[in-house]
Amino acid sequence: MLVSINWIKDFVNLPKTVDDQLAKRFTLATCEVENVKTINQHFSKILVAQIEKIENHPDSEKLHLVTIDLGSQKTTVVCGAPNVATGMKVPYAPLGTTLPSGLTLEPKKIRGILSEGMLCSQAELGLGSDDSGLLMFASDAPVGSTLESYLKTTSDILFDIDNKSLTNRPDLWCHYGLAREFATVFKTELKNPFNKEWEQNLLKKIPNTKSPIEHHLEGASACKGYWGLSISGIKVEESPKWMQQRLLACGLRPINSIVDISNYVLLELGMPNHIFDRSKIEGNKIIVKRAQKDLQMTTLDGIERNIISSDTLICDENRPLAIAGIMGGLDSSITENTTDIFIECANFTDVAIRKTSSRLGLRSDSSLRFEKSLDTHLLKRSILRIMELVLELNPTAKVEGSLLYEGEDLSLPLPTINIEIEKISKVLGKFIETPKIIDILNRLGFETKLNGTKIDVTIPSWRATKDVSCEADLIEEIGRIIGFDNIVPQAPSDTVKPTSLSVQKQTHRKIVDFLVLNANAQEVMSYPMIGKALLTKTGWPQSDQLVLKNAISSDHDRMRSSLVPSMLDFLQLNAKNEHHFSFFEIGRIYKPDSANFSCEENWLAAIFFDKKENQIIRTINITEQLLSFLKLNAKVVEQPSSDIFPTDWVGLHPYEHLSININGKCEGAILSLHPQLKTQLKVKGETSMLILRLTSFEDKRPKSNFKYSPLPKFPGSEFDCTVVASPSAQAKDVQKIISKLPIKEIKEVKIVGVFPLSETEKTITIKTKFLDPEKTLDGQFLEEAKNKIVESLKQNGFPLKQ
Repeated sequence: MLVSINWIKDFVNLPKTVDDQLAKRFTLATCEVENVKTINQHFSKILVAQIEKIENHPDSEKLHLVTIDLGSQKTTVVCGAPNVATGMKVPYAPLGTTLPSGLTLEPKKIRGILSEGMLCSQAELGLGSDDSGLLMFASDAPVGSTLESYLKTTSDILFDIDNKSLTNRPDLWCHYGLAREFATVFKTELKNPFNKEWEQNLLKKIPNTKSPIEHHLEGASACKGYWGLSISGIKVEESPKWMQQRLLACGLRPINSIVDISNYVLLELGMPNHIFDRSKIEGNKIIVKRAQKDLQMTTLDGIERNIISSDTLICDENRPLAIAGIMGGLDSSITENTTDIFIECANFTDVAIRKTSSRLGLRSDSSLRFEKSLDTHLLKRSILRIMELVLELNPTAKVEGSLLYEGEDLSLPLPTINIEIEKISKVLGKFIETPKIIDILNRLGFETKLNGTKIDVTIPSWRATKDVSCEADLIEEIGRIIGFDNIVPQAPSDTVKPTSLSVQKQTHRKIVDFLVLNANAQEVMSYPMIGKALLTKTGWPQSDQLVLKNAISSDHDRMRSSLVPSMLDFLQLNAKNEHHFSFFEIGRIYKPDSANFSCEENWLAAIFFDKKENQIIRTINITEQLLSFLKLNAKVVEQPSSDIFPTDWVGLHPYEHLSININGKCEGAILSLHPQLKTQLKVKGETSMLILRLTSFEDKRPKSNFKYSPLPKFPGSEFDCTVVASPSAQAKDVQKIISKLPIKEIKEVKIVGVFPLSETEKTITIKTKFLDPEKTLDGQFLEEAKNKIVESLKQNGFPLKQ
């Protein structure tokens, strides 16, 4: 948004030198100034010249040699303008002048003849878009005077403000609102030409008679408040130069006196408005209502728009005249023949305007402001300002009928916030005197009342529209005006204390520590959103219940119901490059829930991979150690469970599949990956998986009733033996045979490994540990015990490997 500093000076006295430092200070306090540029500096060098003589250029049919009178001297320039004529008064740019286009005039020969300067068009001077010929001045324009003197204007400085920095400040989308900020930041007085006296003087010009056009808010429209006023006897012509220059400076193209007034007040006071040609309003009533049906209408830009039933329209008794808050219709627009007008100043709900504007792809200066949530209280000031300017440019015009309003109640009390004075300094980290706090708030338009150690702050209506609503907002106002850069950074004075971890977090950390240190596993993290392609690749059952409506990609279009597909994806990726590895993830899964839409659970999944060696025994051993480390009432049992893995999953191994029971309930599983799925994933190697539901125990502290026993005083002994078994035999059967022997000194029977010999045989290695806490085991006992183990295994069909 472009802001004219000359316009700002109508309301506040700024420092004489406006430079980048002023812009930097304003950026730190209020909003971001992206650029500062000066315009119209050339006006002090451009002179009013009168054409005395025109001669043809000797070397061109289109160029002329023009002799001009500058009052104190005469000179000759080369000119190719088609409208050049003797006696005309035109702008002359002497050598050394820099035009708005960036061109600096230097002595130059044109077709062999030196031109001492240049005669200019409207576009070349930056006064408009007409470049068809020379700009012609009135016959009474004083020859030799500067353009600055003739147009009664000076150079201007423009601040280019980033709109995003104003998005929560609708009061700053105008020059008067910004002037209040300038006055506060630079500690000067704000001039308010729109005071009660000004309002009363204008209201006296409005008769208390029936208006030729009345208005009505019908049904649940988006309109919050509507003011209307009729004026007759106006003449549409070119607006004054001072108004055109300000509009041009702010990026708006002058059109005619009435339209320019509408745009001028928008930029000055920030409230969008619309002016209708009254002769084009059918009937004597304006109706604000929802469209109620789909239709089409042509807007001011000449484009036909598709209106839907929920859009709010401004209508006469027969047809729509404007899309509320966005753009007027072409059929009721102001033309050079307009003599009677109806002025509309209305406010509309931000959400409704944003929805309609986005759907139509139509963003106007009005819709941009309405989307920020404007203040209905400011409508009256805007319509009176429009009336003032219309009557100023049309002295013979008359106001027809009374000023009418319909909408929300404007007499409701304004919100008040009570804030502790001490809290302001505490939050900002800088002591601020109470009088300074009150002065800042008053300058910003807040009403304050000192109440002991508190200040009662009444929020002005223009800051109460989704802007200032709590203590923190007021503290921010004080902080930014003081300057956050003026607050010395310092460490907080509060005592820093360690925060104890939740039981859930402690459990997760124990699992991570154990698997990293004891299983040499690495932790991985996968996305909670997966795609249909991954489910298909891993053979996992499809589910369409938690699918995103507007997914970023098809690979992440649904919430996962298990960690298994993601883990198998990592397995496939790593198995191509590594001979053995282990990894795990503690992650969240999502299940459909009829009451709460979805139910979230934390799970642990781990994968153990080796190119050659079977990993199921290792996985069982690590799992049992983990469960013991977590002090859970848990054990690994033989029966498989469908609660953890779907029974029809292609990756489910028919034999190497165990369940993990915790407190008698199945909460996890251990399995080897089925060869069929390994082939499908192109994984060459032995793979086992652990899956465990953490939600069932993660937030419960383990029982602390430990049982201690003294360390054994006497050494134990170990006996390893390898037996031959059929391919279908299970290692746990060998383990059971030894465990059931009536030898009380057997303390542990552990499976060391399984190795295939051929298609008809495999070997199973078992480690047996002996210990007697009362004495050292002698050689005779150990020999007898070993023989009993070997004989028992042989009798049960597991002879020693020779």
